[in-house]
Amino acid sequence: MALTNNKVPCFSLKPTTTTLLINTSKSLSLSSPHHQPLPSVSFSLSYAAPPKLTTSRKVIAMAVGGSRDLGMSNLTALSPLDGRYWGKVKDLASSLSEFGLIYFRVLVEIKWLIKLSKVPEVTEVPSFSEEAESYLEGNIDGFSTDDALEVKKIERVTNHDCDSHPEIAKVLEFFHFACTSEDINNLSHGLMLQEALSSVILPAMDDLIKSISLMAKEFAYVLMLSRTHGQPASPTTLGKEMAIFVVRLSEERRYLSETKIKSKFAGDIGNYNAHISAYPNIDWPHVAKEFVTSLGLTFNSYVTQIEPHDYMARLFNTISQFNNILIDFDRYIWRYISLGYFKQITKAGEIGSSKMPHKVNPIDFENSEGNLGKANAELSFLSMKLPISRMQRDLTDSTVLRNMGGALGHSLLAYKSAVQGIRKLHVNEGRLKEDLDQTWEVLAEPIQTVMRRYGVPEPYEKLTRGRAGNEESIREFIKGLDFLKKQNLNF
Repeated sequence: MALTNNKVPCFSLKPTTTTLLINTSKSLSLSSPHHQPLPSVSFSLSYAAPPKLTTSRKVIAMAVGGSRDLGMSNLTALSPLDGRYWGKVKDLASSLSEFGLIYFRVLVEIKWLIKLSKVPEVTEVPSFSEEAESYLEGNIDGFSTDDALEVKKIERVTNHDCDSHPEIAKVLEFFHFACTSEDINNLSHGLMLQEALSSVILPAMDDLIKSISLMAKEFAYVLMLSRTHGQPASPTTLGKEMAIFVVRLSEERRYLSETKIKSKFAGDIGNYNAHISAYPNIDWPHVAKEFVTSLGLTFNSYVTQIEPHDYMARLFNTISQFNNILIDFDRYIWRYISLGYFKQITKAGEIGSSKMPHKVNPIDFENSEGNLGKANAELSFLSMKLPISRMQRDLTDSTVLRNMGGALGHSLLAYKSAVQGIRKLHVNEGRLKEDLDQTWEVLAEPIQTVMRRYGVPEPYEKLTRGRAGNEESIREFIKGLDFLKKQNLNF
């Protein structure tokens, strides 16, 4: 990238005596014999030559025009999702890219025309023959990137080669009958989200939850020292700690799957004004509801020119909470690795650390945590901005909605990174046992609790005075508890 101005401004500070002007005839000086002059900020501009960029515009232009398969455009992508991480997030492209938006716009308009052909009162759009309807459906099924480019070129979906079919050519104007662009777009965005969630995001969440669930089962009886406030606490099992994350993540996943994706189809201000003007005897709200639900979406009756996006806010907040829990998991695992509870098994030829061959960096969990933070920043913005619109309509949501792919893309990348990291983990039971053997003092809690159960006064004080801090002192202390012998208890 070349700079348009080849001079770089430099700023300097110079101390001077400061004078505050009160009016044109008097001034108040802040300097006095007893005080040093106050510094005043002034600046002068000088220019230095910028560093010369070795990559020319010509080279970059050639790279941008190169094939993604050859890795050329990956190097020039502004977002790492479209570059470095493309292989991990490309499954979202078909639904959340601009191609996806154009495709679903075409789908909605064709489906709407077919719906109108089945409303008897709309005589201007007679029922299509089986061949004509099949032709229309074929425009959806056979939609390609070339078609999307053609749509972008002409910016008119309604003429998508349909004027070549005699039946359809007569009703071209009804592709967009009584619709605002938002009627088409809100359905398209709903379908984009529905496909992205059902085909990519939810399966990725399931894969993650399954991976942690397998850890919970495998390590169900692996004893481990827990920590509170970062310090040794009561023993637990590694499996139980993993099971907690399975339950937490599963609950958010369920909330997400239960979120209804809503859409409207009610014209310019949501009142069916144009519809009723043209065909006053048709129950348009009923027709609109049938149409929306036929696409697998939930019909929203109470709208302005736009669907209010409240469901989107709820959906993005739920994903954000799922991500928050996963950040917690990533940090737990990161700490367990640092304590030596887990070893990481690398693949043949894989480098664990570029400088220190004795260690393997927890890069997958760090990658996951970083991308979750990026995702949540975008999800938070989407959930706060989208439900807010000026009056009936403004276009701030239109540009913002184009960023759904980034928020979900970073989430998907994080889920896959966490799963990849989990698959490298190998529990170090020797280190776990060593930790427990060195912290016998954590048994003080159950011992004093049992003492209270059997009426021993001041158990905490007795235990503290007994200096029960290691294996030997703990065993000696327990042997001296008379109530155990009386109750025939083994502790």
